[in-house]
Amino acid sequence: MVALMRLLIFGLIALTGIYLGLLWYFRARRRDRMAQDWQEAGRPGNRDAYIAEGMAQYERSLRRKLLWLVYILPVTAIGLLIWLTNFN
Repeated sequence: MVALMRLLIFGLIALTGIYLGLLWYFRARRRDRMAQDWQEAGRPGNRDAYIAEGMAQYERSLRRKLLWLVYILPVTAIGLLIWLTNFN
């Protein structure tokens, strides 16, 4: 039981680190791409407002929601392995 708790605690800490790293990376890439698009298109107006609007759209996007698979897939796989090992 102690080993399982240790696996859960350290596993979730590792998954949180991976999640936050990917979240930061994807947001930075999106922000850089939007700044580059704004500059290349020569858009009039406020650059920061354009980027803020695009980032608000990104927060509601499917890609942002798919990052939760970082938690779901490994926990499901480990749970399935434990179940198959112990009950079959």
